Amino acid sequence: MQSSLKMPLSNLQQELLQLYAHQVSEDDLMNIKELIGKYFALRLSAMADSAWESNNWSQHDMENILNDRNQ
Repeated sequence: MQSSLKMPLSNLQQELLQLYAHQVSEDDLMNIKELIGKYFALRLSAMADSAWESNNWSQHDMENILNDRNQ
């Protein structure tokens, strides 16, 4: 079976493949997953903070956004 991969692997995919080449314990695997999750959560939080500041949103604005049924 021939692969039909049309795009090269991203730098993240390449790095993870190098990691996957080594056997890690289940504890290490869980910790790695947690680290990756925390990284992306912090990044998303920073992006939200930036949007909040650049749009001069108030708590009332945020509640309106969160309660908007169209979101």
